[in-house]
Amino acid sequence: MAIDSDEVRSRADELLDAGAHDPLDTMRHSAAHVMASSVMQLFPEARLGIGPAIKDGFYYDFELPRPLTPADLEAIEAKMREQVAADVPFERSELSRDEALAELEHSGQPFKVEIVRELPADPPQVISFYRHDGFVDLCRGPHVPSTGRLGPFKLLNSAAAYWRGDETRPMLQRIYGTAWDTQADLDRYLWRLEEAKKRDHRKLGRELDLFTFHPESPAAPFWHPRGMALWRALEAWSLEVRRDGGFAEVRTPSLVRRELWQQSGHWDLYQDNMFVLDADEHVAGLKPMNCPEEILVYKTRARSYRDLPMRFADYSTLFRKERTGALAGLFRVRQLTQDDSHVFCREDQVADELRLALNLVQRQFAPFGFLPTFKLATRPEKKLGSDEFWDMAEGRLREALDAEALAYQLDPGGAAFYAPKVDVFIEDALGREWQMATIQLDYQLPQRFDLEYRSGEGHFERPVMIHYAIYGTFERFTGIIVEHFAGAFPLWLAPVQVMVVPIADRHLEYASEVREALDAAGIRAEIDDRSERMQAKLRDAQEQQIPVMLVVGDRDQEARAVSPRLRTGASSQGVPLEEFVQELGRRVASRELWPRAEPASEEAGSPSEQREASTAAS
Repeated sequence: MAIDSDEVRSRADELLDAGAHDPLDTMRHSAAHVMASSVMQLFPEARLGIGPAIKDGFYYDFELPRPLTPADLEAIEAKMREQVAADVPFERSELSRDEALAELEHSGQPFKVEIVRELPADPPQVISFYRHDGFVDLCRGPHVPSTGRLGPFKLLNSAAAYWRGDETRPMLQRIYGTAWDTQADLDRYLWRLEEAKKRDHRKLGRELDLFTFHPESPAAPFWHPRGMALWRALEAWSLEVRRDGGFAEVRTPSLVRRELWQQSGHWDLYQDNMFVLDADEHVAGLKPMNCPEEILVYKTRARSYRDLPMRFADYSTLFRKERTGALAGLFRVRQLTQDDSHVFCREDQVADELRLALNLVQRQFAPFGFLPTFKLATRPEKKLGSDEFWDMAEGRLREALDAEALAYQLDPGGAAFYAPKVDVFIEDALGREWQMATIQLDYQLPQRFDLEYRSGEGHFERPVMIHYAIYGTFERFTGIIVEHFAGAFPLWLAPVQVMVVPIADRHLEYASEVREALDAAGIRAEIDDRSERMQAKLRDAQEQQIPVMLVVGDRDQEARAVSPRLRTGASSQGVPLEEFVQELGRRVASRELWPRAEPASEEAGSPSEQREASTAAS
């Protein structure tokens, strides 16, 4: 595919740009320059890549003679502190394109030379550099006035990174850092990083026996029984939301011939991300998305205006050939499942369908405690269709957001080339923002596939498609909620909702009756029938984040009661079994955020429980 001069300029501008779009970004990018200067002092032969400000920090890429160690990062950070203490000014200078190339070639910086060479020679370019303390770097800026203006900072880690993200290009070393206005802000951020390590879904997935990854199937999780219980709870809620929204569930094949992907446009634009194979003398691809197949379902018969809107929910498996370097546990996998929604509607129904989508998004996220936020992505510079079309389409989205009384931010130029969209975000317990659903208006696929319906006047019209997946993918959303709840899921979602803990072997029969009563009420329960002390069983259930532990002993058995203990530490005794099961069923059905995490107030086992356990042991 040819790249025109505007695209070349855009790519080069991206690399020259500091990413400094507010004062904190400016300070962080300045910190990246101070870091690069420090690296050059320790490794004079280093070759410089790029060093932008990013969310919560900055990074810089280097080609170095050897891999960096933690001790190297400490040495680099020490050099940075020396420069901050010296309070050296940042000074801007400008060179012509030819002068810049000569300077960079002379200093032995081939990656910088590449950036400048991509800038068009006509019209003439003025290239800016920034200098401080003898270090000079190609950069658009801006910077803080001097190194002493940097706020509290910390170098975090180093990682491998291909030059320009291209696996065929040199492998560089990327050093990540963070910088903040105050020490309190830095401390809070570092605490979040440490907490995120504890909550890492890959770690908790193993510890809670939810899922594992194996080299025999890279980037595809193996779901264990408890993980599938979690999956089914997520799926059941999503399907309930869709059914209440008037959706009909469909399922479509995974392997589809090339011709469909050519007609949809995915073959030209997305083929590198598809698994392609020969099947029965035909080239076919494992589907990376469901949209074209929903269209085939729509086209199986003639449609009338009375049939619309048609709403399909498709939860079939998708496959995407993600790059190895982009994989990240459940957050980026090669086999995935979306809670996919596709709506075919008339133009006069678009506003109502968008309002329905926004309503379903809010409803589906509510039981997790997420309050979604919204961004309206408007027309990009390069777009299909007239300004009148974009005015109409953007107006439809604005009207839907306003009708639902939803606050939203604008994302100017952030839409796809063919239509505007609404992006949905949630914030987790650590304050991290995650992009979730995208509510996408689509006028292109109906045209590509010549979709139509017969209007009330008897002529044929083109329907509009609306796409959205609220969870996004089950895999990614599972990773998010594992980390959000730190594995301590609310009762309705927990893979094991109740652990029945018999105090002694003579209580096993009654423990089985308790479990049967819970099973009959649709509550996921297990019995810990190991020959362990009760306190050990409670401790293990607590570590597995089981919401409710039911201790059953002599008095419980005689009274057909249970003694519940929550993972929060709250406990009670002698609750009638039938009453308790009804109450637990009510909480599950309401999908409330219960039990909420709070500091435990008691040791495992009440005094009376300990006395019973002691008697049983003797």
